[in-house]
Formats: sequence, C-alpha cells, structure tokens
Amino acid sequence: MPKTILEVMDLKKHFTDRKGLFHSLGERHPSIPAVDGVSFYIKENETVGLVGESGCGKTTVGRTILRLEKPTSGKILFDGKDITSIPTDELRRLRGQMQMIFQDLDAALNPKMRIRDILSEAITVHHKIDGAEAGKRISDLLEQVSLKKSKLSNFPHELSGGEKRRVGVARVLSVGAKFIVADEPTSALDVSIQAQIVNLLRDLQKRLGLSYLFISHDLPVVELISHKVAVMYLGKIVEIGLSDRIASRAMHPYTHILWSSLVEKQNKENPQKAKSVQADRWGVFDFERPVSGCRFAPRCPVYESSGRPAICIDPSTEPQLEDIGGSHQVACHFPL
Repeated sequence: MPKTILEVMDLKKHFTDRKGLFHSLGERHPSIPAVDGVSFYIKENETVGLVGESGCGKTTVGRTILRLEKPTSGKILFDGKDITSIPTDELRRLRGQMQMIFQDLDAALNPKMRIRDILSEAITVHHKIDGAEAGKRISDLLEQVSLKKSKLSNFPHELSGGEKRRVGVARVLSVGAKFIVADEPTSALDVSIQAQIVNLLRDLQKRLGLSYLFISHDLPVVELISHKVAVMYLGKIVEIGLSDRIASRAMHPYTHILWSSLVEKQNKENPQKAKSVQADRWGVFDFERPVSGCRFAPRCPVYESSGRPAICIDPSTEPQLEDIGGSHQVACHFPL
C-alpha cells in the first residue's frame, strides 16, 4: 500500500496588508488570509489536483508547502518528517526531493543561460558529480522529457512554450525530485501541446513513482490527470474527493457551479443543465476580507433559495470538511 509522502494539517499563510499602515491605523484585520486552514495528504505515485478561481490561494498553498513562503501556522509533514519550521540548511538538503514547476517559465529560466547550463547547474548544485557524469545525466533527462539534444545550445527565449515546459520538467527531475508542485503547467499552451505535457507527466509518474500537487484552473486537464481533486475557495478547501466523483457528483454548490459551467460550455444545446443551483450572477467578493461563517454564502444560490439561513453566516458554525463516504469530503451546511 502506497505510503503518504505529504501531509498538510491546518496550514495557514497570512500576508500583511501594507495599505493598512497608511489608510487605517485602527485596522481590525491587518492581514490577508491567503491560505486559512488547509488540510490534505498525498500518497506516493498519486496526483492531487487543486482547483479554484484566481486569487483563491492555490499557488500560495504550493509555495508554502515547499517552504518558499514561511507558513503562518499549521504543520507540513514530508515523507514523515515535520518540515514546518526546520532550519534553512536542513531545508536546503531536502530541496532535491521536493521541487516546483513554475507557471511563468520565462521568469523561472535564466534568460542569459543556455539550456545545457541551466540543467548542468541544477545537477551540480544538488549532486557532487563531474562534468562527464553531468553530461550523461543531461542526455538521459532529454530522453525522458522528449526534448531534442540540439536544444541544449538554445537560450530560453528561442524555445517554444511546450519546449520550455519540458525544460522545466527536466530541471526538477535533474535534482532527483520525487514530489513535484506543478503550478499551471499547461497554461498558455495549445490544446495539442497541453495533451503532450499531461501525457509526459503521467508517463514520468508511472516510470519514476512521482507524486504531484497539480495546480490549475483548467478543469478538463485536472480531471484527466488527477486521482483526487481538492476545490479551494478564498483560502479554504471546500470539497475534496476522487476525481471522477468530484466531476460528476459534486456536493458543494461552488464545485457544482464550476463543473456545470464546463458542461454547459461543452454542451451548448443543453444550457439549462443544473440550473437549480446555477447563480445568475457571481457578484462581487472581497478575497482580502472574507465573510464570517461560510465564505461562499454571499455568492451561493442555495443560500439564497433557502432563505439565507443564519447558520451559514454564523462565525461559530463555519462549515468544516466532513466525510460523506467514498473518500469524499465536503464543507457545506446544505450539500447537494
């Protein structure tokens, strides 16, 4: 049975609201709760998809797990070891095992370095090997990610979007990573190239036993690659379960609306599907100052149709993730 490689418990990351220093000395909420009590786990050789609207905290979750951001509170266990507050030198030794594929590879890849040097640097920083051995390792990496050897002499700006993604994958593999946070790895790519990258990640997972936290807003891609899907809203996970179950039997109104919107886009001849919970308007929300109780309540059609029950906005009854069977959890007072 696969062991748990990552466990996140009540993780919080709050950012200071710098504006408050100037426009309101008496600010009651001096921080922005980008991640506000997130818990989940990932097993070896498993992919957990993390979805939600822009600004909900997905990328911050990934960066905080890898300790690129210092957590405000909570606990992060990697391979059974608590890495929440380990010293920098000890964390540096773990970097070879846990890596991130960044969304903006133009910023992540040094524009002044050739691809050969980028990969060589990554290898030599984490492994004490000579030039010849590093060269062999680079050749193996190119074969693994299906990148032509001729690309080694190129600079990043000379590569296509898909080729840059392959370099990004090769770089995290070069240091021996077994857990990878993939932040929007298929964004800004043509559909055919997206499929190639997804197939590459799946193939590498099978061959190398990799584990992924796959962050994306592209629901079809997430559904395709993930074993489990966690749905995030304003810093919190509101639903988590097996991929096919989340896509076909969503229990949280927010999750249902996300996937119903996808279905309607794909099946325009049936635009009335799931209209009972489909909001006519999303409305305006403030991710810096989430409401008390259920954060989705101000935009929730179920809350409206139920007469705005007080339990939904009562701070003392904020909905928590509850197991409803079938490895499915939902945080909602009125699940569908």
